[in-house]
Amino acid sequence: MDSQSQRHVSTVTADEATQLILQGQAPAGMVVRGALRLANSNGPRSWRSLLSKKKRDPLRFDDPNAPPTLPERLSCSELDLSEQPITRLPAGLNVQFRLNLHGCTQLQSLPAGLKAGSLDLSGCTALESLPEDLETFFLDISDCPQLRTWPERGRLEFGRLRARNCTGLTSLPPWLAQLSQLDLAGCASLAQLPEGLQVDSWLDLAGTAIRELPASLADVPLRWRGVPIDARVAFRPEEITADEILAETNVELRRVKLERMGFEAFLQEARAELLDTDRDAGGERRLLRVPLENDEDLVCVSVFCPSTARQYVIRVPPNMTSCHQAIAWTAGFDDPSKYRPVVET
Repeated sequence: MDSQSQRHVSTVTADEATQLILQGQAPAGMVVRGALRLANSNGPRSWRSLLSKKKRDPLRFDDPNAPPTLPERLSCSELDLSEQPITRLPAGLNVQFRLNLHGCTQLQSLPAGLKAGSLDLSGCTALESLPEDLETFFLDISDCPQLRTWPERGRLEFGRLRARNCTGLTSLPPWLAQLSQLDLAGCASLAQLPEGLQVDSWLDLAGTAIRELPASLADVPLRWRGVPIDARVAFRPEEITADEILAETNVELRRVKLERMGFEAFLQEARAELLDTDRDAGGERRLLRVPLENDEDLVCVSVFCPSTARQYVIRVPPNMTSCHQAIAWTAGFDDPSKYRPVVET
């Protein structure tokens, strides 16, 4: 496609758009028919290969280590840029269905007014905020630890918000009104949800600091990393007993109840079998076991920190037979004979 005809390009196929973008000749306002897929885990070399298959002309890149530049006001039905070293997106970007930015670890900003039916930002570890006037139905911001702030204006309704392991989030925006699914597992700094928020299908609050729900969520079905639970397991774990856990026939729910009760309390109440004992700089170490029906045995090593004297109970594989073997395993040693720490802190 010569430069003269390029000036009049407005609507092109996905293959034509890919060629123009990789050549650095895509015009502003370009409309793409179909899905535009520029994702490739092998980076610039694969872009060169892709372009060479579409056109035999010599390739020209200003920076051979940089991704292709998208034109402003680009419009397409789907855009896949997953795992690419992009730092920003062009202004006026309009993606009708799905915008996939999963694993774009260098992405720092998104254009204001961004609209996409589904927006995947999972694993964008450098992203600190979302753009003003964001509009989407399905938003995935999982594993974005730097994300701390929400835009003052936005729209996310009737779909799903997945925010697993967003450890920097301390709140949700007040404009978040009604969702189908809300996954907040691993949001350790999140302690409360906005009044008036409604969730129709389920709410996953595993590992959050949430201790009660607003009245608008009084009847929402609860989950713990995907496992359905009730309000007692979520908010009153002190009521869970060792006998209840041992009698639980649902293996997944048993594991959740065990996590909520805590290994230390469970081992004590269940009268765990002592497999081995020795001493280190922190004091006595104990290897303990409790058999679990239809599941592998619960085996934990109990140690004391030599600096703080705090006790830690760590679950280890059920084939551990000694405290030294168990501690070596926690340090990454399959062969315990090779684990010989000079100083333990």
